[in-house]
Amino acid sequence: MHVNTSVNPRVQVIVKIYNAIALVAKNIASMDAAFAAAMASVKLEIANLQMIAEIALVIDLVAQRIALMDAAIANVVHQVKKLFHFTFTLMGVSWEESVAYSINAIYLLFSAYLVFVMQIGFAMICAGSVRAKNAMNIMLTNVVDAVVGSISFYLFGFAFAYGTSNPFIGTDLFALAHIPNATYDYAFFLYQWAFAIAVTGITSGSIAERTQFSAYLVFSFFLSGFVYPVVVHWLWSSSGWLSPSSTHLLLGSGAIDFAGSGVVHLVGAVAGLWGSIIEGPRAGRFDAFGRPVTLRGHSAPLVVLGTFLLWFGWFGFNSGSFDKILVAYPGTSDQGNWTSVGRTAVTTTLAGSTAGIVTLFGRRLLVGHWDAMDVCNGLLGGFVAITSGCSVVEPWAAILCGFVSAWVLIGLNIVALKLNYDDPLEAAQLHGGCGTWGLLFTGLFAKEEFVIQVYNCGEIGVTRPYGLLLGGGWGLIGAQVIEILTIFGWVSVTMGPIFYALHKLEILRIPYDEEVNGLDISSHGGYAYAQENNYLRLHGDYMPIQHSLS
Repeated sequence: MHVNTSVNPRVQVIVKIYNAIALVAKNIASMDAAFAAAMASVKLEIANLQMIAEIALVIDLVAQRIALMDAAIANVVHQVKKLFHFTFTLMGVSWEESVAYSINAIYLLFSAYLVFVMQIGFAMICAGSVRAKNAMNIMLTNVVDAVVGSISFYLFGFAFAYGTSNPFIGTDLFALAHIPNATYDYAFFLYQWAFAIAVTGITSGSIAERTQFSAYLVFSFFLSGFVYPVVVHWLWSSSGWLSPSSTHLLLGSGAIDFAGSGVVHLVGAVAGLWGSIIEGPRAGRFDAFGRPVTLRGHSAPLVVLGTFLLWFGWFGFNSGSFDKILVAYPGTSDQGNWTSVGRTAVTTTLAGSTAGIVTLFGRRLLVGHWDAMDVCNGLLGGFVAITSGCSVVEPWAAILCGFVSAWVLIGLNIVALKLNYDDPLEAAQLHGGCGTWGLLFTGLFAKEEFVIQVYNCGEIGVTRPYGLLLGGGWGLIGAQVIEILTIFGWVSVTMGPIFYALHKLEILRIPYDEEVNGLDISSHGGYAYAQENNYLRLHGDYMPIQHSLS
């Protein structure tokens, strides 16, 4: 509003007062609007703070619930632990010990299965190394070795090997009485059984193609049930007089034969040696002037297949001989039997591979061609040799072991021919010669650190004799020589008379005409393979000819 100021002075004063009041009112209205806006802003902030407080309250409640759940879970876990601790305390072991026992048992059982696979390898090599007319016979003898060896080792063998009482032979645990116990369980028995039946397979190869089937039953039972277990007791039982784990160590050392270059291979080889000598060579193996006539096996593919199966099984044979894998070595944070198991597999592979290569080129120089069967035997010779010291030597030493074993086998095969000795699978030369070299090799190259790890669980402060060429003295090599001599003598005085008695009773070697026609047709009802029409196919075809010759 605009007021005319030309009127009297009173009116002018009133107008001024009015304008002042209007201005004050306007300012008050502006202040009211600003205050209202401020109050709205304050209310919004208060609302936000209330929401945050509510959220914080919810978070606090959730945290309380989580804490209660954690306490409940912890209580349940504690109660479960107490239950397990109580359970395993009643069993006499802790939770950790029970887990270790379980893993060790699984490891030993798996190793036993690997060793048993070697029976398939033996069967394939034996079948491929003989002539086709005897394939069924040699396959059946491999089955018999396993089944007869199972019964004899169960009834007597395990007791003679691991029973207690004296350093020579065990006298309890017959038929697995009191098994399982604090020392042995069923897994250990199964593993040792797989070794026992391997011994008889070695001997069977030496006397193949000319032995009566009934003779196999006799010597297989006696070898796996008595002769072999006694040697096992000497070297692998803690009470054996040659054992490196005995409380009374021979020469302060005991003989180291970790997986059986002597216990398994030399025992089987010496038994086969006497059997082959007493039986004599196969018909036609040497001519009238004593010159060798080649009687090649009928299937190189079977020999190669068998060799790879044996290679596969040998990892269980050597590495599995630790029995337990969860054993830590004191003074180390990352070493135990698991590292030794790996090293053992490596040395096994290197020794066999080196022997195979050396045999390949060595025989090439001698006979003028590359021979698959010779290479396979050379490879196996390297495995046999390293079996004694596989756990206590460095990888570089394993290569040397394989190199020498190849020449040992080649040289013994030459000597065998010079002496008119006939072994269709070269079993005595391979398992006996290379096994002997393996025992000597261990006495020369065993490393002290590894010896203590294997036989004293890596205990700190322990000293033992070790390889002669590494500065370990004469104790170990002396014990190795004694093992070789005692095994040869023991097997000779036990298996030699057995074979001689079978020979005198005329139940050892088959008649000449049956040998010429083949054991399959004369003893087992027919050939292993389908034959052409001009061959005798069935036992009934063979019998009229046999009667006409008699």
